[in-house]
Amino acid sequence: MTAPQAAGSSMLSVRVSVTDVWDTVELRLAPESTVAQLKTAALARATGCSESRGAHLVKFRGALVDEGQTLAGLGVPDGAPFIVLPAQRQPVR
Repeated sequence: MTAPQAAGSSMLSVRVSVTDVWDTVELRLAPESTVAQLKTAALARATGCSESRGAHLVKFRGALVDEGQTLAGLGVPDGAPFIVLPAQRQPVR
């Protein structure tokens, strides 16, 4: 899922590691896209499932980010890496 592109804005290419499936997906999003939109698109591409509310967190540059922020608001450069991980720790088997 990509956000609509506003006139004069360029799309950002980001890499998102989804730890549930140990996969990295590449997304092209508008700078006005929110972190929540990034998370939803990454989970859909990597797992084929939509996210249940609050089940996953997003990290950028090692820190948790507010999902209401836009990519432009975070100062995300082209090619930036993100991590989507479960909100609760997973047991080791």
